[in-house]
Amino acid sequence: MLSTAEQYDKIIAICRQLYIKKLQDYGCAWRILRLPSLTDQIYIKACRIRSLQENDVRKIDEDETSEFIGIINYSIMALIQLEKGVSKEADLTNEEAIDLYDKHIAITKELMLNKNHDYGEAWRDMRISSHTDIILQKLLRVKQIEDNNGKTIVSEGLDANYQDMINYAVFALILMDFAQ
Repeated sequence: MLSTAEQYDKIIAICRQLYIKKLQDYGCAWRILRLPSLTDQIYIKACRIRSLQENDVRKIDEDETSEFIGIINYSIMALIQLEKGVSKEADLTNEEAIDLYDKHIAITKELMLNKNHDYGEAWRDMRISSHTDIILQKLLRVKQIEDNNGKTIVSEGLDANYQDMINYAVFALILMDFAQ
């Protein structure tokens, strides 16, 4: 069996490839999005996952996989926006956007490895639906932090919540045997 780090890398490679293809199609048009807009995009994806998990009938022939990938990629875009600020135009080259993706996923993976060590891979015993619920909870936290103009008193900030959403989405994809 592959290690968690190897499984993580395989999933991120697929997410990164989609990100690159979308950069080729659209450029960095997402640079104009304010954080609440990115948060809402992630929220839509998480709500659809929950709906797919709860409902027997699907009217669109896509499963949760593409939605978890969307959560990962939109969360990385949000981390880039936190670092760079919002732009009035697509102001990054594709190469810069890919470098920033790689930078933020490396930081996020390091966080995952540290937490995974301390928590003993407890996520492997969780249900995929619990990963979805935790992502939704993180989104509600992010929305509240955004409503508070990014200020927290004792809680983690926006970046930590986006990183956690990435990691829970990767864990869900691992549990779904995606990219094995």
